[in-house]
Amino acid sequence: MTYPFPGEAGEIHFDLPTFYHKIQYLQGKTMLQQELMTLLTSGDPGISAFPDGDNLFKWIATITGPDGTVYENLQYKLTLDFPSGYPYQAPTVKFQCPCYHPNVDHHGNICLDILKEKWSALYDVRTILLSIQSLLGEPNNDSPLNVRAAELWSNQVAYKKLLLEKYDKEVRNKDS
Repeated sequence: MTYPFPGEAGEIHFDLPTFYHKIQYLQGKTMLQQELMTLLTSGDPGISAFPDGDNLFKWIATITGPDGTVYENLQYKLTLDFPSGYPYQAPTVKFQCPCYHPNVDHHGNICLDILKEKWSALYDVRTILLSIQSLLGEPNNDSPLNVRAAELWSNQVAYKKLLLEKYDKEVRNKDS
């Protein structure tokens, strides 16, 4: 269904859902441009993200494991795919490289409430990355995607040994 809209050259007819979608897209694009600037100037240690080429709705991020955790100094790449309804809809965030963690499955999917049912338009890329970085050192073992990692988490010595073996085999060796 189209709707008339008065213009200088007479009435212009437009499709309301298409018009609404374009407005959402432009709002999301503006928001992401602002978030990129905020992230670049924040100076938060261990997180970075940039658009993947010219596509402002697909980003590549890097997270370094937080100090004092078994993930300290380990670097992980992630992808962030933003829907046209961003910031009102959560982005899809996945680990691009293998990450052995109780809340990450073997496909890179992340179990984090702010990326699902607790999403708010107030969250931004910086908040997402800091939350994932924090999750590395403080997993939610009550809702694991990787049950084996959750079971092993209580034995930090064994966990770190297995984590480093997997990281060296699956991440570090593939980067070299």
